[in-house]
Amino acid sequence: MTFDQIAALLVLVAVVGVLIHGRVRADVVALTGAAALLLLGVVRPVEVQGAFASPAVIALAGLFVIAYAIELSGLLGLMIRQATKLASRVGAIGIWAVLGMCGGLGGFLNNTPVVVLAAPVIRDVAQSLTLSPKRFLMPLSHISVLGGLLTLIGTSTNLLVNDMARNTGQPVFSLFEITPVGLFIAVVGGLWLYFVGARQLGRSVAADEAEQVRMAEMEEARRQAEAELSAGRRRRFPFGLPRLGEARTNDDGSGDAHLGDVDLFGAADRPFDLRRSLIALGVFIIVVAAAGLGWAPIAASAFAGAVALILLKVITPEEAYAGLRPEILLLIAGMVVVGIAIEVTGLAAAGAGVLIEVLRPFGPLVGLIILYGVTLFATELLSNATVAVLITPIAVALAESFGVDPRPFLVGVMMAASAAFATPFGYQTNVLVYQMGGYSYMDFVRVGLPLNLVTWVAAMVAIPIFFPF
Repeated sequence: MTFDQIAALLVLVAVVGVLIHGRVRADVVALTGAAALLLLGVVRPVEVQGAFASPAVIALAGLFVIAYAIELSGLLGLMIRQATKLASRVGAIGIWAVLGMCGGLGGFLNNTPVVVLAAPVIRDVAQSLTLSPKRFLMPLSHISVLGGLLTLIGTSTNLLVNDMARNTGQPVFSLFEITPVGLFIAVVGGLWLYFVGARQLGRSVAADEAEQVRMAEMEEARRQAEAELSAGRRRRFPFGLPRLGEARTNDDGSGDAHLGDVDLFGAADRPFDLRRSLIALGVFIIVVAAAGLGWAPIAASAFAGAVALILLKVITPEEAYAGLRPEILLLIAGMVVVGIAIEVTGLAAAGAGVLIEVLRPFGPLVGLIILYGVTLFATELLSNATVAVLITPIAVALAESFGVDPRPFLVGVMMAASAAFATPFGYQTNVLVYQMGGYSYMDFVRVGLPLNLVTWVAAMVAIPIFFPF
């Protein structure tokens, strides 16, 4: 191995290891890795500059501002409230219809504010119908994630895979090119949640209350045991030791936060403003139409739309900056630099070569199945942006080694990198509903792991049909 390959591999292992450990912010880890690669000469300044000015980063920045403008105008909250008001009249079927609407919104808007606004309303409606909110809150998160598979702008992962593929010389995807595959997976996953997954969760408010009493009794017993242990420790260690459960400080200097605290996400419902809503919605439709019809690249149309909203005074420059979500943009930019290093040093080709030797006798379909599984497993441990950057160059090299079109493999990475259902921490919306719904860790495993498998099978059926090898 060359020096550049060894350096790139060491940085990659260090970045992945620190990300899995989870004690340092992901964007800081990615930027540190990018800085190390630049200092070691593995990547050039022009390549780092290109990563920070990549179409994926520009498109996401513009889309974040547009989505934030729609949220600030009160339009998103109004839509969810009105839909849920109708749902309360028809029972559980109506709530599921609202979940489907939230999934559709997830194909175009950031799904975190959608879930933040919808979750409390759905919880209240379910309780008013004496239905357990558990039956709906986890499916809300999962369906909003499935909605992100519908379009190229549905998730940052889709844009990032598209950008990484462009860097390897592949043609870019159009806005709705992946929609048939994403729609098939979303429908299959949604049906499984409706008929199987949700039925494994809470059944009624009364059952939930009984479970909460039982959990409260267990918590009280734990606290008593902790108090007795602490008293014993104080007798043995008069100068003091840290107490069990003592609040610790996070890396950013803040105290521990409760998982699922909606206030943490800063997305409160806003009063409805008709003028701002109509202009924000109109600009968003024009941006989507321009990209979908091929009039302009998504990065250009999203950037122009964001600037237009500022000029039209729908959103102030300060609000636009607040909506940019720099932690995601910097994470993506830093990981793109790592991805470039993997590509230019030949590590991607070497990794694909190892897979090729194993998979050559089985053909491209088995290769796609295994690549999807590897991506699916990795995205439960790492951020989907990290996984997309690591796997995309290998996917292209693997497809080329089989002598087939890389597009099916790239779509597989897009779908699998967003399919984080099996843990409460795999996706931000999972974290959000985790405590609100009173779920246990195993609730997510029991529902999410089969959903991973169901969507995996659905993807393997749909991808070869709509993207032939």
